Amino acid sequence: MNKLKLNTLAVALGLSFSGVTHAAANSEVTQLRNEVSQLRAMIEQLQTEQKKQAIVYDVQATKVVAPVVKVDTTARKGLGFTAGGAEFNIYGNVRADAGYQFEGATGGTPYNQIATAELSGDNGKDRLRSTLSATRLGLDFKTATQKGDVAGKIEVDFLGSNDSLRIRHAYMTYDDWLIGQTWSNFAVPDYMAETIDAMGYVGQSVKRTPQVRYTNKFNPNTSLIMALEDPKDAQADMKMRLPALTARVTHKFADNFSIGARAMLHDKKTNEDNEMAWGVGLGAKYDITPSTTLKADYYHVDGDSSFIYNSNQGFVTDANKNIKETNAFDSINVGVTQKFNQQWRGTLGFGYMKADNNKDYLGYFTDKTKVNKDIWQGWGNVFYSPVQPLSFGLEYVYGERQTFSTATMDSKTGKDSRLNAVAMYNF
Repeated sequence: MNKLKLNTLAVALGLSFSGVTHAAANSEVTQLRNEVSQLRAMIEQLQTEQKKQAIVYDVQATKVVAPVVKVDTTARKGLGFTAGGAEFNIYGNVRADAGYQFEGATGGTPYNQIATAELSGDNGKDRLRSTLSATRLGLDFKTATQKGDVAGKIEVDFLGSNDSLRIRHAYMTYDDWLIGQTWSNFAVPDYMAETIDAMGYVGQSVKRTPQVRYTNKFNPNTSLIMALEDPKDAQADMKMRLPALTARVTHKFADNFSIGARAMLHDKKTNEDNEMAWGVGLGAKYDITPSTTLKADYYHVDGDSSFIYNSNQGFVTDANKNIKETNAFDSINVGVTQKFNQQWRGTLGFGYMKADNNKDYLGYFTDKTKVNKDIWQGWGNVFYSPVQPLSFGLEYVYGERQTFSTATMDSKTGKDSRLNAVAMYNF
């Protein structure tokens, strides 16, 4: 800048006093104009740098957004933004479910109630039910720190009592630790064949529990996950003294084949007694082809009914609240999903659960029609996604439950026959 001023002064003095020729004067004027142009370019560059520091341009949206918040609609599903040094992503869906029940339970929801399906001859036929209570809203967040990322999730839907808001997931993670509520470490949905039913079918579980979880990753293919969980066992007389201990080992043999083995221990306690409940599980996922996926899951549980849906109550007590007998059962769920193209896919699935014939356990039930000997369900569905945010599904399910009652064969069997439909807008 000082050089430019000196040059300008020199030109002025030269024109006034040196008596230079007209051609020389023109040359000095041209040089002066060039230097003024350079000065203007420097000022414009400085202004551009200041704008870059104050304003973030969203190139994908071709618009200017506030300097504190950067909207990112291309990185992942949902609405992503940063604020106060943290990253956020809002996601969810609007979901409409409808079900026509040809035979089944008399409960008010269109979702699976096979364990209480009305016995033959009882009322439970020709009912139409609909709901939007499975509509979901979630928020993922992450903050980078000098010692690693701190992240978490909050997700809710309206499947609480009388369509009230309920917490699905609410947890925080740091390093290898998780604290909060999410999928149980024992009853995971990873190996469930796809269904329209929001509650899943026999042999499936969508249990979410408050927990403290630690993950030890031995290598990229093998992990051990340990957790202390509150299973929120609602069985009468149950008083929780200690959380359930769960463990899960996952291993990927190849990109198309993975398994998960689980175990569970929980001290069942009443005011006067306690008994150890336990369970094991084994699940597998195998991509037969890039478009065909096989899933299977197996459970054996003794003394607990809180983790796996559709099971009989875990234990029985006498008049003094002493635990006398426990219920044990085995269940299996298997299904094949076929992706026909980018818009169409479908699943065929089957689930089965069988309880031990423990006469000492059964002796504590006056009404044995409430205790299931075995339950099974088979289903088939198809999903259609005309465009990315929309998905429509149609599903038929048929199942039966057999009780331990001593009545006639017809009155020991309850049937579940339903046609389910769903429409979803995902964001």
